[in-house]
Amino acid sequence: MAKSSSHAKRPSIAAPNRRSVLPPAVSRRVPAAAVPLESAPPAVSRRKFRGAAPWAARHAQKHADEVAQRNQEPPRPGSARATLRTPEQAENIKARVGALHEHLNQLRALKKRLPEQCYAAGQILKAIREQRLFEAKGYASFEAFVEREIDLGSKLLALRLTRIPEIFTEAAAKELGMDALLGAIDTLDRLAKPKAPPKGK
Repeated sequence: MAKSSSHAKRPSIAAPNRRSVLPPAVSRRVPAAAVPLESAPPAVSRRKFRGAAPWAARHAQKHADEVAQRNQEPPRPGSARATLRTPEQAENIKARVGALHEHLNQLRALKKRLPEQCYAAGQILKAIREQRLFEAKGYASFEAFVEREIDLGSKLLALRLTRIPEIFTEAAAKELGMDALLGAIDTLDRLAKPKAPPKGK
């Protein structure tokens, strides 16, 4: 029996050439060992590109020159550099800061017993004001120091406590009590104010 024409022998197709074709540049690559040292490119440090712009070095040098020139000049009296360069003034400021912190610690201890210890609290505040210890922390006035640093309820209360040792004795303060003392101070302040002239005159 004859085979069907559908099973006729098909022409064979040649298999593709699977040999990889490298680019000419790769095939002609020369090993690194064969490159002479003279022709190798110079190594570039990465740190060169991590810094700031070129003007930063010039700015830093200019700043260093200005600082060096300023250090050669005598410091102005009262400046921070003059204080640092004068051991006696530095020790004086250190002692004043230490005394101020000691007074503040005493005030914190008296805060819980303020009604009974109002006279002692007033003495401490009065000492800080008269010795101008508040200047050691950079305050220009005692009122500004009290407002920022003293925690006795209010700035007005602290200022009124400061006046108790100026007006009353310690024995009178213990006998009258804080409320009576503060009331007496308010009365004195009202009496000290000049009376406004009547309208129409």
